[in-house]
Amino acid sequence: MQSFSWLPEVNRLYGFQITENKIRPFGDGHIHQTFLIDWEDKKFILQRFNHQVFQFPERISHNHDILIREIDPEKLPFILPLPIPNMHGELFSVIDGQYFRLAPFVEGKCVNEVDYPHQAYLAAKAFAQFIVAGIHIKASLLQESIPNFHDLQLRYQQLLQSVSSTQRQVKGELKELVDFYLDQKKLVEEYALWKSKLPLRMTHSDTKINNLIYADDFSKVNAVIDLDTIMAGYVFYDFGDLVRTVACTEGESSQNWENIKVDMPKYAALLKGFQEVGEGAFTKEEIQSLPYGGQMMTCIMGFRFLADYLNGNVYYTIHYEEQNLHRAKNQMFLLKALQRI
Repeated sequence: MQSFSWLPEVNRLYGFQITENKIRPFGDGHIHQTFLIDWEDKKFILQRFNHQVFQFPERISHNHDILIREIDPEKLPFILPLPIPNMHGELFSVIDGQYFRLAPFVEGKCVNEVDYPHQAYLAAKAFAQFIVAGIHIKASLLQESIPNFHDLQLRYQQLLQSVSSTQRQVKGELKELVDFYLDQKKLVEEYALWKSKLPLRMTHSDTKINNLIYADDFSKVNAVIDLDTIMAGYVFYDFGDLVRTVACTEGESSQNWENIKVDMPKYAALLKGFQEVGEGAFTKEEIQSLPYGGQMMTCIMGFRFLADYLNGNVYYTIHYEEQNLHRAKNQMFLLKALQRI
C-alpha cells in the first residue's frame, strides 16, 4: 500500500488541498519516484527525488534557477517544465529528509525509440534549440550535477585502472574487448584537441529520445524534459548521445552483433536537425565536431560498461553476470560502424 505521509506538508508548501485519490504513479523512470497530480483544472508532476543518484541537489537547483531567470519561454517552440518554487521560493522541498519537487505536466507522447527519420530530425532540432536558447548564458556559471560525466580522458584512465586491478581473468572475449578499447587512444587524444578549440555551452547532457515529449501525432516536440543533467559541455556531447541511442539499428543490450549498424537515414536526419538550428549560432568548428560526438559518446559508454564489468558490476543494474561485458561489445560494434562513415 502506497504511503503518502508526506502529502500534508506538500499541500502546505504549495498551497494545495490534494487528496490521496488525486495522486497516481506516473511513468517508468528508474531514478526518481514520479506521481501525476490532479488539482482543480490543472495537472502537475510531483517527484520524490533520488539524492543517492544525484548527490548534489543544490547544484541542480542552482542550474534550474539560471534557466528560469535567463531563458525566455516565449522564444522556445516547446515547453521546459522546470520546477515550481514552493512558498519559500525553493525549487526543492525537503520533507522528513526526502527531496520533493513539483513541475507542470505536459501532454503528449514519451517514447523509447523513434520509428522514422523525421522523428529523429525533430529530436535533433529540439535539443539543438535548447542549446541555442541558452547560448548567451556563461557556461562557467553552471554547476556539475554529475562531476566529470562526459570526460573521455578521465573515463579512459578509469578503464586503465580497472584493467590493472580486476579480479577477472583477462583472456578470450574479454581480452579482445580490453585491447579494442585501450586502442582508442587516438579518439581520446582527439577529445583533448576539440576541447582546446570549442566553447563551452549549456548542454542537456542526456539526450535520450525519452527525454522528449512529442505531440500525439509526432508532428512536433512538446517539451524537453529531464533537465537534471544540464551542465557546461560541448555541442558534440548532445549530438553524440542522440547518435548513440537513436541512430543504432539495435538497442545497447542487443547481442545481435551482426545487426549492429548505423541507421543512415536516422543519422542523416539527426545531423540535418543540428546543422539547421546551429547555423549562425554554433561556430564552424562546433558543426565540424558533430560526427566526432557520435564516436566519442559511444566510446565513453563502452569504457564505462567494460570498466564496470572488470570492477565486478558495481554501478549499472544487470540481469545476468556478463551483461556489462555484452553492452561493451555492443558499443564496440557501433563504434566500428561509426568510424566507417
